[in-house]
Amino acid sequence: MQITSTTFSSLTTRFCKGLHTSSKCRLNCRVSSSGASISVRRTIHASSPPQLMKRKEPSSVAQASAAKRSRARLEVPDYHLTPSVRDEKTGDAIWPAPEAQMKQARDIILECARSQKRTIIVPDKDADGLSSGVILHRTLVLLGLNPELIHVHLLSKGQTVHHEHERGAMAALSPDYIFVLDQGSRKSGPLIAAPHTGLVIDHHHATPEDFPEGSAFCTANQSPPVVTSALLTYLLCEPLHAGVSDRTDWLCVVGTHGDLGTTLKWEDPFPDMSATLKKYTKKALNDVVSYVNAPRRTATYDVSSAFDALLSAEHPKDVLKHSRLLAARQEVNAEVERCTHTAPRFSQDGKVAVFKIKSEAQVHPVIATRWAGHLQSKALEIVMVANEGYLPGKVNFSCRVPRCAKARDPSVDIIQSLKAYASLKPVKDEDDDTDGGLPDQHEIPLLERLGDDFARGHVQASGGIVDVDQFEELMRLMRVGEKKEKKQGASPQKGKKPIDAGQSNKLTSYFGKKSA
Repeated sequence: MQITSTTFSSLTTRFCKGLHTSSKCRLNCRVSSSGASISVRRTIHASSPPQLMKRKEPSSVAQASAAKRSRARLEVPDYHLTPSVRDEKTGDAIWPAPEAQMKQARDIILECARSQKRTIIVPDKDADGLSSGVILHRTLVLLGLNPELIHVHLLSKGQTVHHEHERGAMAALSPDYIFVLDQGSRKSGPLIAAPHTGLVIDHHHATPEDFPEGSAFCTANQSPPVVTSALLTYLLCEPLHAGVSDRTDWLCVVGTHGDLGTTLKWEDPFPDMSATLKKYTKKALNDVVSYVNAPRRTATYDVSSAFDALLSAEHPKDVLKHSRLLAARQEVNAEVERCTHTAPRFSQDGKVAVFKIKSEAQVHPVIATRWAGHLQSKALEIVMVANEGYLPGKVNFSCRVPRCAKARDPSVDIIQSLKAYASLKPVKDEDDDTDGGLPDQHEIPLLERLGDDFARGHVQASGGIVDVDQFEELMRLMRVGEKKEKKQGASPQKGKKPIDAGQSNKLTSYFGKKSA
C-alpha cells in the first residue's frame, strides 16, 4: 500500500509492533522524499530456528571416530619411569649398571691414562656410539694421556667388531688398551691375540657370557631404565676429572637422544641436563643427532666425517656448519622418502608387518621407526623393514615395536619373537607329493643356520643380517602374505559394500608414490 509521510507517521504503534513481532511476518518500512511504503512478507522468526533432522552417522564413520578416540587415549609411560632393579641386600637401585662393573671400568680408564701406552677406541657408527667415543677420548686426554697415542678405529660397512677382518686391523696397530663402545656383544675369543686390556661399554641385549674372552665389560642392559652407551660412558667418566662435564655434557645429550628419542625427559634417575639443554638449546642438539647419523646411512658410508666433526667441535653449532654432514642428511632424507611408500605385507598371525625395500643406503632403521609410529592393530607387535640392496647377497633388516604395542603386558620382545619364528618347522604343501620337498640342510631348524648376526640389538629395537635365501625361508615360516585360516563352524561374514570406482583417495595412491 502507498501512503504519505503524514499517514505513515500516524500509524499506531500497536499495528507496527504487531507486524514486527509476528512469528510469520516481517515488516519492511521505507521512507523517501516522495513518500513512504510498507510491505509485509511471510517469514520465520530468528528466535524459532528450523528443526533439522539428524542423520544417523554411517557405521564406518562411527567406527573411525571410535578408533581415533581410542588412539588419542593411548599413553606410553615415560621412559625414565621404568622400574629399576633393586639390590637384594641394600635395596638400592642397580643403575645405570652394576656397581662392581662401573668401578672396574673406571679403574681401567684411569690405568690407561697413567700408562701412556697405545690405545684404540672402537665406537659404533651412530650418534650414540660416536658420542660415547668422543666422551672417552676427551676424558683420557683430560686425564693426561697423550692424544697421539689414541687411535680411533671405525668399522667398515656391514662389519662388526667380531669379524676377523676388523680384528686383524686392530691387531695391526699393536694396542695395549682396547675400548669397544656401543657395538653390541657376543661370546667370542679375545679381541686380538696379543696381550692387551679390553673394556666393553655397552647397553645392548646380552647375557653375562656374551663378551670377548679376557675383556672386562660394563653393560646397562640389565639395569632399567636402560641408558645409552653415551650416557653410560659419561656417568663413568664424569667423576674422574672436573673438566669432563663441561667438555662432554652436550655429547651425552646427543648420544642419548640419538637412541632414546628427542622427547626423553631428563628426570630421576637420569641426570639433570636442564642447564645443558638451556645453554646449547634442545633444537641445536637434536639437529646434531640428525647430522651425525646421516653419513653412516649414505651409500658411501663415510662415518669418519661424522666422528671428526664431533671430535673437533667445541660447540654443537660447529657440527651444524659441516658441509659434508648437511649434504649427507639431504641425501638420506631423499632416499627415505623414496623407499617409505612401500606397501606392507603381514604375517599370517597379524603380528608382523613386513616392508621390503632396495637401497644402498642404510635407511631401513629410519623407515621402521617411522612406520612404527603410524601402524595400528590389536594384533600387531613388530614392524620389520628388510633392505635387499644394502649389502650384496644379504638382507639387512630392522625391527621396531609399534607405538600401539608399547604399553602391552607382557611387553613385546622382538629378539625372542624372531627366534621363535626361526625355530618353526616348515609348513608342507598338501599338494606336494615329494619326500619333504626340501634339501637336507632344511631339516636343521633355520635358527641354527642363521648365525650370530640374526636378532641382535635390543628387545624392542632389533634386526639382523642374513643371506637372501635364509630371509625368504624366514618369510615362509612366518607365512607372510598368507591369509588367516577361517575357523570351522564360524558364522559367515556379511557381504561388504563395493568400493566406489570413482574414488581417487586410496591407499594404493600413497604406496604408488615410489620413485623408479
